[in-house]
Amino acid sequence: MADEAAAALENAGVKPGDRVGVWLDKSAGAVAAMQGALRLGAAYVPIDPQSPGVRAAAIITDCAMACVVTTPERSARLAETDAADCRRVTLDDSGDELRFNGEPVRTGPEGTSSATPNDLAYILYTSGSTGKPKGVSISHRNALAFVDWAVAFVDARADDRFSNHAPFHFDLSVLDLYAAFSVGACVCIVPEGSAYAPSLLVQFLTGERITIWYSVPSVLVLMMEQGDLLQVEPLPLRHLLFAGEPFPIQYVRTLRGRWPALPMHNLYGPTETNVCTALTVGDIDPERTRPVPIGKATCGDRVWAVTDAGAEAEVGQEGELWVSGPTVMLGYWGHPPQGDRPYPTGDLVRRIDDENFDYVGRRDQMLKVRGHRIEAGEVEACLLAHPGVREAAVVVGGQGLKVKLFAFLVATGEPPGIIALKTHCAARLPRSMIIDAVRWLPQLPRTRNGKVDRLELQQLANQPRE
Repeated sequence: MADEAAAALENAGVKPGDRVGVWLDKSAGAVAAMQGALRLGAAYVPIDPQSPGVRAAAIITDCAMACVVTTPERSARLAETDAADCRRVTLDDSGDELRFNGEPVRTGPEGTSSATPNDLAYILYTSGSTGKPKGVSISHRNALAFVDWAVAFVDARADDRFSNHAPFHFDLSVLDLYAAFSVGACVCIVPEGSAYAPSLLVQFLTGERITIWYSVPSVLVLMMEQGDLLQVEPLPLRHLLFAGEPFPIQYVRTLRGRWPALPMHNLYGPTETNVCTALTVGDIDPERTRPVPIGKATCGDRVWAVTDAGAEAEVGQEGELWVSGPTVMLGYWGHPPQGDRPYPTGDLVRRIDDENFDYVGRRDQMLKVRGHRIEAGEVEACLLAHPGVREAAVVVGGQGLKVKLFAFLVATGEPPGIIALKTHCAARLPRSMIIDAVRWLPQLPRTRNGKVDRLELQQLANQPRE
């Protein structure tokens, strides 16, 4: 089917160096469309299948796509946007037949890809601080540096069965697809409708005999809490990998205790670098309340922390993590190229020793309350150490003298009272970091990538209580 996709795109006039959009639900057809673009020396741009037509059109226009592969229904929606003139290849409702201008396509493109290692392979769009999506441009060299490392890291084999939980517009999917492809292994795509259905995910893991699992931690928490993951025996996994957000330590400790021989790995890195550090989880200090460290540099990259004073952090010091090396992106589409410049991640870390780092939190999540700088991650880690708290996210609400530190929490059972939580925090945190208000939720809101939706929580914190 990848050859058919390449032929359809070739019929549509796609040439080496062009950008090809893939606006499809997760499916083998979507993977074929991405492969078809690569076979022509073009770059693919996956678009969130749940995106409204206006956002999809903004991405199509931003990177001047030559063509987009989509469904007939989504194609009709594009006709009403600024991207109406973009050529379109459609995948029929059965997911079996590609059409260009309404006609089936011949199989097999002419020639082979002329792409070089430094050419653009794909663009992943992330939310921009200005409200406009930013296109992270990744070269073949960038991607291959990560994929080669991942294959060696998990000793990937042809008989492995990789799960693919992440959507294709999220960088976690790169490992699922290309590490598997590089060794001839199987990729089992988690259906969209099962992505956050814990029981179905556990059934998927066991039924498909998954040997390599990779997802955001919140998905594993759901599987443990509501999908009876901990009751699975025998577990088919050879490796369990997680990334994208801090994994509350109590859940990592539970997994480690339940399957002490299973290799578990914490991978870290923004979309702009893919994975740049990793840690294989060993014994966990019973007194530890913070998430496990993010580990040391991977993929041939170099990582270091820069303090507020502009110096490289020494052991025990905090600073912003910087990355240089082969996985650092070409740049943001439409912006000056990254070149050989290191990439400042915006993440605050603490240097543990000569190689390893602890994740502290986002620089842009550094909260200011009554003149005090507060790191949300530190307060959240403290709250998660309370036995009555399953999930926690901390934001600031209000302004001026009325500013408050809000904790949005999910309980493990009967929610503890605010006094009990404040007492718990007071024993572990300075006075300035003790929460002012608590709101209990059945679950924390999540973005499409499974991360906590802090923007929505910020809005809730500023809404008056009824």
